[in-house]
Amino acid sequence: MHSEGERSRREQAGPVDLLVFGPHPDDLEIGLGGTIARHAALGYRVGLCDLTAGEMGSNGTVADRLAEAEAARGVLGAQWRLNLQLPDRGIGVNPDHVRHAAKVVRDARPRTVAVPYWSDRHPDHEAASHVLTEAVFNARLRRYDAGAEFWATQWICYYFINDSAKPSFVVDVTAHYDRKREALACHRTQFSPQVGDAVSTRLTSTLFQQLIESRDAQFGALAGVAFAEGVIVRDPIVRAHLFRHDAP
Repeated sequence: MHSEGERSRREQAGPVDLLVFGPHPDDLEIGLGGTIARHAALGYRVGLCDLTAGEMGSNGTVADRLAEAEAARGVLGAQWRLNLQLPDRGIGVNPDHVRHAAKVVRDARPRTVAVPYWSDRHPDHEAASHVLTEAVFNARLRRYDAGAEFWATQWICYYFINDSAKPSFVVDVTAHYDRKREALACHRTQFSPQVGDAVSTRLTSTLFQQLIESRDAQFGALAGVAFAEGVIVRDPIVRAHLFRHDAP
């Protein structure tokens, strides 16, 4: 059930260049926060969509998590952020989940959609990857009923949340890494809960922040920069030449 505020935000969500989906609030920041900030800083319109409100998480209420996600959106510079409020730990159990996500794709009309990588320690992340891959494909089918005009996205990119593999390419996010840190810090109930009934989780450990940054630093070091975020694509990457950097 969507709140009045959420329905209003969905009505205001206009076309974007890049649409990034996350299974829970904070996932897209973990995997692609620097890339989102970089695209926004370059003047591209970026839209964000969380599939669930993370209501099964050990810390934080739904209201907390929605507010934290919106604060992080402002930090990253995205145009809007939606939450489909699909059931946490139940992504994909209903065929309508694909339809809801396809509707977001059609409404946003993005050039590129970024979704979680299909292999991950968290079952929700793998389920989200499957649902979203189906949604992006179905959104382009003229006769698929999703309540909006069909839209063919140019590219779907897969980003890492927990696990990682050899990326197809990396995005240099060095200049925007403080934005990523600031956006992650918005999710206080997950990373630094202050309430008395908070419990320790994998996310509340300071080692989790270290895990994120060490991964991004490793991708960066391999590419010769300080921080980078890895992306996998299934399509061949077309280059105009064999030079590593753009020709003058």
